[in-house]
Amino acid sequence: MSVRFFLLWVNVSMGLVLSGAESRPTLVLQGDAAALSVDLGGGSISDFHLVGHGLNPLEWDSWYSRNPGAGDPPPDPRPMGHFICLDRWGSTSAAEEALGMPKHGEAGIVWWEVTREPELKNGYWEAGMRAELPVAGLRIERTMALSKNEALVSVVESVTNIRPIGRIYNFVQHPSIGGTFLNEKTMVDSNGGRGFMQNSSLENPQERVVHWPRAKKSDGKEVDVRFLSDNDQPPVVTYLVEDEYGWVTGSSPDNGLLIGYLWRTAEYPWLNIWRNAREGNPYARGLEFGTTGLHGPGHNLVATGRIFGRQIYRYIDASETQTFSYLNFLVAIPEDFAGVSEVIYENGTISVVERGEKGRRYDLAVGELF
Repeated sequence: MSVRFFLLWVNVSMGLVLSGAESRPTLVLQGDAAALSVDLGGGSISDFHLVGHGLNPLEWDSWYSRNPGAGDPPPDPRPMGHFICLDRWGSTSAAEEALGMPKHGEAGIVWWEVTREPELKNGYWEAGMRAELPVAGLRIERTMALSKNEALVSVVESVTNIRPIGRIYNFVQHPSIGGTFLNEKTMVDSNGGRGFMQNSSLENPQERVVHWPRAKKSDGKEVDVRFLSDNDQPPVVTYLVEDEYGWVTGSSPDNGLLIGYLWRTAEYPWLNIWRNAREGNPYARGLEFGTTGLHGPGHNLVATGRIFGRQIYRYIDASETQTFSYLNFLVAIPEDFAGVSEVIYENGTISVVERGEKGRRYDLAVGELF
């Protein structure tokens, strides 16, 4: 996809602002409670904010992360905010890298196209988009539905193998929180269970088992990964989620905002927590949920096989399509918010329950989305 002209199309009544310059078109879904932007140069959800509260928790850009102090980025596709890792999570083999396969796969560095313009249907602004990954031989198709009245979006993504042979692969959602939203008081909560540090032995990573929200540095000192200050060790910790639904939230009481995700663990059993500090301050946190808990190329995945008895890769046959989904939501919170004890999905409602004695409950009416 190549766009060499400036494009601006506004149709507020349909909840759409589609704009772009120098080959960077953006699809915007606008509801009464929240607005969401997808950068089509990589397919990232680059902005999700409450109406009347412009703070974007997903304020992270791979260009500035890799090039601190650099000027404006080039117009090429790149990962931002919430991007996807497909067909892998992590690095390539040396041979794959030499033949053009990037870290985390191609989905974040190819152009996406809009296949369905936003339309209001059953109380949701719905839109569709897709991308082809030529090296991996996969196609990704996405349907997004932003609630008109609630700060919630439902995302359904289908992966199709367009090659005549089957293969293993992985699919990991990579929401990255940063910017003003992230500080030392920002809390990450989840229903993760057993876990391990990604710097553990790849042959037997569960040797140094930990349990959410605990992790250990290389010297054995215990860390609470709910928080991040000036020390980001260990940088990546993985947890298995064994409930029917997995959830993770980032809460920033100073900014009065919470972002959260909910998904089926039958599709995404693993939660990977990335922590990055720079110049003595929190810089970014990854709330990554997906089909694998092991960071690296395919031969490492095959050699390891399973961790905690769970598969760490998927197999997709020739011409097969596999479908995944999740919910993403925002909640306005008070300055004394203590974090999240649980996220409940039942009877068409998501309930975010506060930790501690206050135990305040924040409900979002979502209907039957799973």
